[in-house]
Amino acid sequence: MNILVCNAQVPFIRGGAELQAEGLVDALRQAGHRAELVALPFKWYPKAEIFKSALAWRLLHLTQSNGMRIDRIITSKFPSYAAQHPHKIVWLVHQLRQAYDWYGTPQSDWTMQDRAVREQLFELDRRTLGEAVKRFTTSCNLADRLRKFNGLDAEVLNAPPRLAGQFRAGPYGDSILYLGRLDPSKRIDLFLHALARVKNARAIIAGTGNEADALQRLAYSLNIRDRVEFTGYVDDARVIELYANARAVFYAPVDEDYGYATIEAFMSARPVITTNDAGGVLEFVEDKINGLVAAPAPEAIADALSYVWSNPDQCRVWGETGRERVRDITWANVVERLTA
Repeated sequence: MNILVCNAQVPFIRGGAELQAEGLVDALRQAGHRAELVALPFKWYPKAEIFKSALAWRLLHLTQSNGMRIDRIITSKFPSYAAQHPHKIVWLVHQLRQAYDWYGTPQSDWTMQDRAVREQLFELDRRTLGEAVKRFTTSCNLADRLRKFNGLDAEVLNAPPRLAGQFRAGPYGDSILYLGRLDPSKRIDLFLHALARVKNARAIIAGTGNEADALQRLAYSLNIRDRVEFTGYVDDARVIELYANARAVFYAPVDEDYGYATIEAFMSARPVITTNDAGGVLEFVEDKINGLVAAPAPEAIADALSYVWSNPDQCRVWGETGRERVRDITWANVVERLTA
């Protein structure tokens, strides 16, 4: 089949949604389909711009290109699913969370004054998501939100990391790893405050983002800068190496939609330390089964860090259990269900 994968793109930002779209295109091609990625820039401020972005997708003609029929489109995050096609598949990564579950929280700048715009957005999502001949979400958490806010059902189809099949298990080394975007919603500051309470424990924080400088300043102020390595951007080979040699992985975002870091850690047989409000992460991490689930407080996270730091043999047992948990999350399975 000829398939277009549609993804909204914030220029110069490359996160989980972008990696998922790229991975899907690669997997479709490997399965024998002709696949291309279509991305349009997305700007969410001022708020009226979000409707312009949706309209841009709405105006595209995606049924054929250069005389060639396009058999289906697969859309992902807002507002790419505003695109029209008689065989539109939605594999939802996330909606505009600032107007949904983040509304009224510190993670959102949407206020009561934006109620009318918010209702317009809800109607836009109900209509454009409702057009799909099939809807999938990457997690149960996301499916529940879609049902709660928009009254729409969806099947859960977990997304493999782009490097699925390449992750490996190495020795359980001397650092606890965070790997991902350096963003306030990921609560890496909690990780650092907890680390300051655990004598001698070391950490690696890998990735880029708007919190990079603030996190380094925090590490200095907590007097743990000599125990924390900030790597900045890391390439694919380094990603695989960091996971393979970590003692454990810390990943405790606020009510995460899905959480690739969890899947990557388990594919590398690393236990995951998370919190009891981490959302989609908790669909995979089970306390004292394949990781540790703590309260979102430095003291509780410090207890979890201290335990994995002192018990590498237990980390091995939990890591192997985690690897079994994600064994069936493969690109082959994704392609089969999206092209059925």
